[in-house]
Amino acid sequence: MRLETTPWRPLALTIAALALSAVAAVQTAGPAVAAAPVGVPAGMDAGIAVYDRATGRFTHRAQATKPFRSASLVKLLIALDLTWAPAGPLTVADRARLDLMLRGSDDAAATEFWTRNGEGAIVERMASRLGLRHTTPPPDGYGWGSTGVSAEDLVRVYRYVLDTAPAGVRELIMGNLSAATTCAVDGFDQSFGIRSAFTGPTAVKQGWTLFGSAPRNPCVPAASARAAASTPAREIDYSSGALHTTGTVGARHRVIVVALSTHRPGTSFAQAGYALTNVVRRLPVPGARLAPPPRQPERGIFFGTWDSEVGVYAAPTLSSARVGTVPSYQEVRVACQLRGELVEQYGLSNDWWTYLPELGGYMPNIFFDWADNELPADVVPLCG
Repeated sequence: MRLETTPWRPLALTIAALALSAVAAVQTAGPAVAAAPVGVPAGMDAGIAVYDRATGRFTHRAQATKPFRSASLVKLLIALDLTWAPAGPLTVADRARLDLMLRGSDDAAATEFWTRNGEGAIVERMASRLGLRHTTPPPDGYGWGSTGVSAEDLVRVYRYVLDTAPAGVRELIMGNLSAATTCAVDGFDQSFGIRSAFTGPTAVKQGWTLFGSAPRNPCVPAASARAAASTPAREIDYSSGALHTTGTVGARHRVIVVALSTHRPGTSFAQAGYALTNVVRRLPVPGARLAPPPRQPERGIFFGTWDSEVGVYAAPTLSSARVGTVPSYQEVRVACQLRGELVEQYGLSNDWWTYLPELGGYMPNIFFDWADNELPADVVPLCG
């Protein structure tokens, strides 16, 4: 982002841009993760817990006891209840359903087990068995995805699986989470959060809800999903989109990472994924190494932004229809760039724009945390 008018920039923006540049440099180099302040962008609420099994201590907690809508995270409880002693061996059909439920987050399998085994009673049984303090069945009339969970309780779930559960159960659960597919059965990309933030061994169970019936760019043909409906105000937010990343990082599942989040209505799945992944990248995860931004020409690469509430437009002009918004200081996936309308902001001017494939529109380059008006041409080609 080159100065083209006066050599002036607000001090706060300069500090923020320098901080983001430092983070980007660390991510590219891939050094060991160090503790750093963890900020949550505007429009996002989060409950986070990071537990180091090697030391038996939490390295980070923020709103860790706050209940969130579980979305697909309740599938962990469904799976544990299904395999709890003295349950007999799984049938071939049930084993196939369970594998798909954990690896591909299959909703049909979860619904089959949920209905068969008592619905909310599953949650009550598992909360009692594992000593979960903030985990509650869904309200009357709501489905399994409206189970209430907290970050601390999910750490307890993972600690049980890793440290206490019978070996067969541990291998079944963690084996499936280690083999979680990039594409979920419903067509949503499960690679946000832990999987995008870190290199090395990971095992994940992700969750999402209220992001529409299908992603903009599905991994596979998307199945139908329940439409979002207005709901009464409750302690647990049932009206905002929920996006969660949970699992383990490192050899022998050393660190348990749980990051639960909700996003204001209207936030796209891609935007929520950017926000959550960026938060996870800043967590103190002992022994982990940050993954560099992906360099996949067919999907674009990531660049950071330095302003808040940046508009994304149908064409490279501010007068065209606004098709999306990038929340505060987020990384966005870019595909190509071109010259368009001159944009002036904070004493800066720039007529380059970049296409964001997952948001389906163009963002002014002036808002990228980059030293030049044009993003590097060797990785971001011209559009068209």
